[in-house]
Amino acid sequence: MSNAPLLSIQNLRVWFELRRFGFGHAGYVKAVDGVSFDLQQGEAVAVVGESGCGKSSLMKTILGLNRPTEGDVVFQGKYRISQMDAKTLRWYRRQVGYVQQDPYGALPPFMNVQRILEEPMIVAGISDKKERLERIHKVLTEVKMTPVEEFLPKFPHMISGGQQQRVVIARAMILEPKLLVADEPVSMLDASVRVEILKLLRGLQESHNLGVIYITHDLSTVRYFSERIFVMYAGQIVEKSPVDNLLQDAKHPYTHALLAATSDPDARNAETFKEVPPGEPPSLVKPPTGCRFHPRCPHIIRGECDVNVPPEFEVGPDHTAACWLYK
Repeated sequence: MSNAPLLSIQNLRVWFELRRFGFGHAGYVKAVDGVSFDLQQGEAVAVVGESGCGKSSLMKTILGLNRPTEGDVVFQGKYRISQMDAKTLRWYRRQVGYVQQDPYGALPPFMNVQRILEEPMIVAGISDKKERLERIHKVLTEVKMTPVEEFLPKFPHMISGGQQQRVVIARAMILEPKLLVADEPVSMLDASVRVEILKLLRGLQESHNLGVIYITHDLSTVRYFSERIFVMYAGQIVEKSPVDNLLQDAKHPYTHALLAATSDPDARNAETFKEVPPGEPPSLVKPPTGCRFHPRCPHIIRGECDVNVPPEFEVGPDHTAACWLYK
């Protein structure tokens, strides 16, 4: 099992049942609908897409909060989320750190920094107070909150947004996880500290050999953090690529729409594509037949895109796009 991926997502589907007035079956919300990818130990990947594309449902399934409808999430090649009992699930959640989007909302206002960082260790059964304090000093030093003694008695409202996010990261790292899931970790922060926080996460990833899944809607930040990008639309991954390849030579029309909307000046290749008409993602209850992006796509091939679901086509080294343009 030593060569197995740290995390393997295998044809994952997460559907939520809708009930009419609380009783009759009214269909399903297909939040995640056939997603597959592997994450290696020490690798950082970004899952990118607009609101409503299924990023959060995918993240919650990886964290063990949602159960797969079909497919599975496999940890270290042998632990399947769908088959975990309560004890194994508790162990698994210790292996996965979680960095939330809103640091102020993620931190309990009635606890000081020391108590916030002690809580997960107490829940995990680490009873030695000396060990807990040593871990707290180590992790706060790693997230550059020094001198540590000055921050320990402070409550969340007494520190800045950037410092709050550092505490959230410290809490995610306190149990020494093997996998880190970061959900839009800089979207609530000032522009002046975003790159700093991303570089901090990158440093932790490299020093601890962490596998990292970075959830975001902003392509302008992924270059600071990830090796590969998975572009997600309406519950499906439509393009997979190394970061530089995608930013320089994106293939899927939806990816071009994301690049055109970013503030990143290096994403100019998006301007060479036709403008994508504005619109909302398709209904996840009854998505359209064929490619889910075809109602908004300026390159639609009638009789193909609106009828058949495209498979993943190889469009370059380690680069795939689920688009009939590359048939």
